[in-house]
Amino acid sequence: MYICVFCSSSNALAEIYFDQARELGKQIGDGSHTLVYGGANVGLMQAVAQSAKESGAQSIGIIPELIHHKNLSSNTDNEQIITPNMRDRKYLMRKRSDAFIALPGGFGTLEEILEVITLKQLHYHQKPIVFINTNGFYNSLLDQFERCYAESFSKPAYKSLYYIAANSSDAMNYISNYKQEELTTKWFDVPQNPKH
Repeated sequence: MYICVFCSSSNALAEIYFDQARELGKQIGDGSHTLVYGGANVGLMQAVAQSAKESGAQSIGIIPELIHHKNLSSNTDNEQIITPNMRDRKYLMRKRSDAFIALPGGFGTLEEILEVITLKQLHYHQKPIVFINTNGFYNSLLDQFERCYAESFSKPAYKSLYYIAANSSDAMNYISNYKQEELTTKWFDVPQNPKH
């Protein structure tokens, strides 16, 4: 299975986040999966990639030119893809992957994981999506999701679009046992347009 991991590229994080990234990489390798990720040599990206490699996983690093030219490309990957921009990077990460996991991260990670949730909501894919909620990192975001459901910005049924995992083992178990389900339309009330 090709498992996409979205995560931070910061080296300034607490060790608990690196520990979980390394554990996820190990489990990806132990399961004979392939890692698909952002291809950088810093932060949780490097931690998960290095650990995956040490555990026997293949990895595909997909990195945009601008970041590559800052000497931020990992040298651990079996395949490196350099894209002209972030849009193409995200497209290829989605296309090459069978499942998506978000470790803690900043604006880029949030954009990536929310985009795959949105695309699943609109029926562009039916792949599993997981947040690993290390140290309660995503609690505030999940509270925002609950407000969306409570105030009818999103349907409560769409809680099934994603899974909240306590750790890497929980995440990998969910992905391994994932079954697609039929989702209803995201719209509460679709107007009937008169025929012309």
